[in-house]
Amino acid sequence: MTEPLDPITMDTVEPTAPARSQWADIWHQFRSHRGAMWGAAIFLFIVLLVLFGPYVYWNDPQNVPTGRDFLNLRDTRPIYVALWDADAKVNWLHPLGTDNLGRDTLGRLLTGGRISLAVGMAAMILSVVLGTLVGVLAGYFRLLDGPLMRLTDLFLALPLLPLLLVAVLLFRERLSGAFGPEGGTFILIVTLVGLTSWMQTARIVRGDVLALKEREFIFAARSIGTSPTKMITRHLLPNVMSPIMVSATLGIATAIITESALSFLGFGFPPDFPTWGKLLFDAVDRMELYPERVVWPGLMISLAVLSVNYVGDGLRDALDPRIRGR
Repeated sequence: MTEPLDPITMDTVEPTAPARSQWADIWHQFRSHRGAMWGAAIFLFIVLLVLFGPYVYWNDPQNVPTGRDFLNLRDTRPIYVALWDADAKVNWLHPLGTDNLGRDTLGRLLTGGRISLAVGMAAMILSVVLGTLVGVLAGYFRLLDGPLMRLTDLFLALPLLPLLLVAVLLFRERLSGAFGPEGGTFILIVTLVGLTSWMQTARIVRGDVLALKEREFIFAARSIGTSPTKMITRHLLPNVMSPIMVSATLGIATAIITESALSFLGFGFPPDFPTWGKLLFDAVDRMELYPERVVWPGLMISLAVLSVNYVGDGLRDALDPRIRGR
């Protein structure tokens, strides 16, 4: 088989490689962002650690020793403290030590990570769904634009932390009675965080929808009688997925920080239900004697939030066609 020839110069034309798909270009741009790759690796490691760690780790985080074991296991230090303090009370079966009730710190850290990440994921989904719905409706329907945007401005003007504290005091007992202490608190915190963090997503989606409404393919779809529902689901939503995905990643970080703040202030989950924020709250009273009890949950919160933020930055750059083409 002969090589193809250029019709003008009659020179041999080398076959070109097939063009990459759009998702391949997005992955190539995301992979070139070092911070995003490191953030994705760290966040994936944290997720795998809190999901599978409690099945592998040998200590029960809820076990409170009794009798002589309580005196021996209470307030033990992490094993690395023995490197510079030979008199430190350590137990090699508890690598990160125990709390004032003899409960294992590492086990509670792994179990608390499950709850904190679950709250972050669930609240992120709720806030993204609400923000996308409000943004699309406000951007597509002119009559709804003014009322929905004024509602968004109202939520942005509210003092969120006092509002969250008041809502927890008002509804925690009712939901705990209906769904149990843990289930009721989980539903309450997820709902409150989701209802108070959708505004940025709504504004971003609205702006993109307003720009897309002036594009030629929208005019063409409208000229053939496409209904508003199909216009939104088939033409608008697929084209605003990039800012929605970025908002989703950043929403996880916001939800984790908000839940940790509520737990730290004592308005979160019950005392025997550990989260990273609750571990910080329990460790504050004895922070000078046992500083590691503050360091470890604070480090996990910081790493999770920082890694998610870097992933969001990488997604923003990869999904922007102006940057992806560089």
